[in-house]
Amino acid sequence: MAGTQRHAPSATTQRLTDDELAVWRSLLDTTTELRRLLSAKLQEVGLSSGDYSVLLALIEAPGNALRSSELATAIDWERSRLSHHLGRMERRGLLRRDDCPGDNRGALVVITADGSSALRRASGPHLRAVKRFFADALEPHQLAGLGDALASVRAHLDTLDRATTEGEAS
Repeated sequence: MAGTQRHAPSATTQRLTDDELAVWRSLLDTTTELRRLLSAKLQEVGLSSGDYSVLLALIEAPGNALRSSELATAIDWERSRLSHHLGRMERRGLLRRDDCPGDNRGALVVITADGSSALRRASGPHLRAVKRFFADALEPHQLAGLGDALASVRAHLDTLDRATTEGEAS
């Protein structure tokens, strides 16, 4: 799409161009295939992609623990989905749920030693798969361009989100 002009956002709804639709479909198809391949690699070490997301969020959190609501926000899951998934992970010894200090309604989700070990075992194969299936497919200038494009989309979404939030507050 080199040379394609960027259009300023407008208040009117316009149809996607054929090029825009083709790139959008390619993005969806490619990310779906990447998720499938990466999930298969995680399955080889006994974790689902959901397990990996939960454990990664916990290991990166202060004290390796998050309130359930914070964890749901961090991995962008509905609370009911997260609750069921945490139950399965807890039964496997990957995490535990403790009473939340100062809030008897909430739970504090804490990664266990087994969970930390499982994440360490999975991280090497997972990152090697990201390298093989994603990074190795791109030249350095393509990777930089993709990074720029994704940053533009993210900034656009943030702007729209702020505008929506401010509109609701009025």
